Amino acid sequence: MALHGGDESRMGGLVSIPRIHTDLHLAPAMEIPATPGQLHHLGVVLRRGVGDAVRLFNAQDGEWEAEIAAMRRERGMFRLGAQLRPGAAEPELTLVVAALKRDAMDWVVEKATELGVTAIRPVLTRRSVASHANIERLGSIARGAAEQCERLGVPRIEAALALHSLLDGWRAGPLLVAAERRAAPPLAAAMAGLAATAPRALLVGPEGGFTPEELDDLAARPFVSLCRLGPRILRAETAAVAGLAALQALAGDWAE
Repeated sequence: MALHGGDESRMGGLVSIPRIHTDLHLAPAMEIPATPGQLHHLGVVLRRGVGDAVRLFNAQDGEWEAEIAAMRRERGMFRLGAQLRPGAAEPELTLVVAALKRDAMDWVVEKATELGVTAIRPVLTRRSVASHANIERLGSIARGAAEQCERLGVPRIEAALALHSLLDGWRAGPLLVAAERRAAPPLAAAMAGLAATAPRALLVGPEGGFTPEELDDLAARPFVSLCRLGPRILRAETAAVAGLAALQALAGDWAE
């Protein structure tokens, strides 16, 4: 059974310590407030109480031992102990993905977080099946996935933009575009021409693919490299995960 959002595991008699992401500054012996959502998850879902151990983390301050110092209805406090890991910057890796149906989009955000993306940017294309993206819900899914997979950072979830608006304002370095229906080199070959230190970004289109006009626009942008993700046509969510895994294996933190 999959465990989500830092849930505990009782298999084999072991109980893991819940990991809780916080945007607040972390330092030795300090006390910081818990959010209502954190209290509900710890008290109702995990049945934890005052004195129980947790771990607090964020990318800036790292991961810390802590305990629940107070838990009263919607008010609670954490007390920090020793630092377990220092903060660390993660290599920039952006996923730009056509807005998908709710379940598929939720799944992509969870898996992209596990694969180490630092930003997720929903985009609206002519064949997108969704007209918007629920940023708050997707952010919660990303935090839960980060708590589970033991990373320190949580990816930024940005507001959905029309494809042409995103491209006109693009400032994030080279953009690799999965374009299975257009003659294009394999992903590894497309990456070979990019600087080794360049930020990585992958654009995956909707279920019906990009229109010919959208592909023409993409191909004309100097920062765009069209590429193929193998010989088969992939579902949008499959393409997102497969492309990110390939990027991490070829030039990301999997290669370290």
